[in-house]
Amino acid sequence: MPMLEIAGLSVNYGGIQALVDFNLHINEGEVVTLIGSNGAGKTTTLRAISRVIRTKSGTIQFNGKDITRSEASSVVSAGIAQSPEGRQVLARQSVYDNLEMGAYIRNDRKGILEDIELQFNRFPRLRERKAQMAGTLSGGEQQMLAIARALMSRPKLLLLDEPSLGLAPLIVREIFGIIAQLHAQGVTILLVEQNAKIALQHADRAYVLEAGRVVLEGDAKELANNERVKQAYLG
Repeated sequence: MPMLEIAGLSVNYGGIQALVDFNLHINEGEVVTLIGSNGAGKTTTLRAISRVIRTKSGTIQFNGKDITRSEASSVVSAGIAQSPEGRQVLARQSVYDNLEMGAYIRNDRKGILEDIELQFNRFPRLRERKAQMAGTLSGGEQQMLAIARALMSRPKLLLLDEPSLGLAPLIVREIFGIIAQLHAQGVTILLVEQNAKIALQHADRAYVLEAGRVVLEGDAKELANNERVKQAYLG
């Protein structure tokens, strides 16, 4: 049974259909990526899974449970966490406080402290800046914090929305190095990424979206060699 299974999902924004009869599945331990142009429905998919937006029709199953109508907080408790587009760190709170906020559904203080230490080991730059206000961090540091904060809830499924957005190439490589480490550690990831080349390099499978519909899906390496994908997304 897939960890996440979406069937026939449709989402409307006003009179616009952002997703149309969308189907997707993710198996435990996989990195799956969604690629497509701006407005294709990638971020909408993550927001629908997180229950930040309402769906018109279709179902979302997570570990065999229907979460289609669940509250967003219940989805986090079930084991899904998102690092959102634009990072959205708590700018006037310290790095340390942001990490604590990521564990808001937990009450195991000892485990939370251990996980903060784990994130500092994973992201050494955050340790150096743990008392610094998050809003004063560089874009790359804020992205590291957003990912670390999401991991503080100990998610079974991590949703990453545009982790390379606005970052210098060197920082992008560093961020995706961390994503590769998480993959190697067995973390299940659904990745939305404008940089299709690097996304396909780090994913097991991929879905290509156009105007809210899946037009291609399959092994990421095979799609990276697909002529249609090359011409449209790989330059």
